Amino acid sequence: MPSKGSRGSSKKAKKTGSNVFDMFTQAQVSEFKDGFGIMDRDRDGILGKGDLRGVFDEIGRLATDNELDAMLAENADPINFTTFLSMFAAKSTGENDEDDTIIKAFRAFEKSEGQIDSENFRTMLMAFGDKFSEQEVEQTFQAFDDYLDEDTGMFETSGLIEMIVGKEDA
Repeated sequence: MPSKGSRGSSKKAKKTGSNVFDMFTQAQVSEFKDGFGIMDRDRDGILGKGDLRGVFDEIGRLATDNELDAMLAENADPINFTTFLSMFAAKSTGENDEDDTIIKAFRAFEKSEGQIDSENFRTMLMAFGDKFSEQEVEQTFQAFDDYLDEDTGMFETSGLIEMIVGKEDA
């Protein structure tokens, strides 16, 4: 029969900095705590494979062992409440990742350093990805008007980036 300590030590999560609690209001932390409590089916304070499987079963989705293992592998430590909250904090501050994606996308359209050819940009918006309609392109170009050099037909890339992400490109 395993001792009481042997079971707990294998599941023990490292404590992470409590400053994660400062990123949310008390009401939000309380909501996360409630959500964690619902997910922690075996009430051991750690979200494990069985807990995740139970949540998926509850919503009517069968999750494979590989899927569950992959989810748990996203975090090096066992998932206690502080780790759970840290994961949400990391996701909520992922705006920098989105900002970087937007910046890289605009930089990819540059014909020359710092400038985007407006007609080429118009064509790309209407031909690729989630294709813009003519009306959507016109609305976009109206919003971008302050950054268009009408003599050259070029947009100032840094101005567009600052307008969209709220900061200058670093």
